[in-house]
Amino acid sequence: MRRRPHLRMLAAALTVLAATGTLGACGGGSGEKGGAAQPLRLGYFPNITHATALVGLQKGIFAKHLGAAPKASSFNAGPAAVEAVFSGAVDATFVGPNPAINAWSKSHGKAVHIISGAASGGVSLIVKPGIKGPQDLKGRRIATPQLGNTQDVALRYWLKKNGLTANKDGSGDVKVVPQENSQTLQTFAQGSVDGAWVPEPFASRLILESKGVRLLNEKSLWPNGKFVITNLIVRQDYAKRNPEQVKKLLQAVVETTEFINANQPEAKKAVNEQLSALSGKPLKPEILDAAFREIEFTTDPVASSLTEGARHAEEVGLLPRTDLNGIYDLSPLNEVLKASGKAQVSDK
Repeated sequence: MRRRPHLRMLAAALTVLAATGTLGACGGGSGEKGGAAQPLRLGYFPNITHATALVGLQKGIFAKHLGAAPKASSFNAGPAAVEAVFSGAVDATFVGPNPAINAWSKSHGKAVHIISGAASGGVSLIVKPGIKGPQDLKGRRIATPQLGNTQDVALRYWLKKNGLTANKDGSGDVKVVPQENSQTLQTFAQGSVDGAWVPEPFASRLILESKGVRLLNEKSLWPNGKFVITNLIVRQDYAKRNPEQVKKLLQAVVETTEFINANQPEAKKAVNEQLSALSGKPLKPEILDAAFREIEFTTDPVASSLTEGARHAEEVGLLPRTDLNGIYDLSPLNEVLKASGKAQVSDK
């Protein structure tokens, strides 16, 4: 499979280790020193599992708390977002658990911290009619968003637990095909792939637009159906230079999460407006409704599922054995939650 992006990630991680202080000087805000702070540069994905970003941007909640709208960048999947973090192109990004773990591992704990959760759930394995179970996947082609991303790891681990091989070079019982989610909509409809392990809204779109069948809801694999799908990570050097901006960012995340849960119709509209601006085409109401039903929006990072996800990545050869102690810095979030009278969250 594609190795070049991972080599770039490793090289960038080494750069972080050698000169973490220089990244903050490249334009992530001046903190207490220097001139006026630059807008925070925020990454996110055009997925409903990233509704916290979509709604917060569309409703101006981030701009209200940060004092200016963040400079937002959209990514297809986590590895690309992590590359942007390592290169200093973004200061913080919403990202899945496995890319966050990879960023921590490759930088030896020097590049990022997870500072908040954003969403749980919202991922399914969608297949062609006639595929009834894992053994029916032998000889089939199954798409994921990107090699090494959260869904890619989840699929490979699930296949392994069901006695099926899926190697990184494409060989094995099942050929895993990493590709952009928008491309998967086309390849599934054309029959070039037989299924996809994808987040919302793509899972619901495959069902409602291309007559796909939900073979597995990933919630069924986790205790109480809870597993982290989206976290918020920040560059450590940025957080050190700009602690007040990080606190304001978290205030925006908390307010946006509360808004989504209290105003779902308006939140859906905001999500659709943002997605339409990115793709040029809004989602159908039935797709929005189906996708939102699958996701819990929460600042709780569901830390136990991240730890388990790291073990899964190790088992399928996509992550070296990694000590995750210190990956979370939830103190700023818990200060914000406490000040607003909300329950604090745990890194356990």
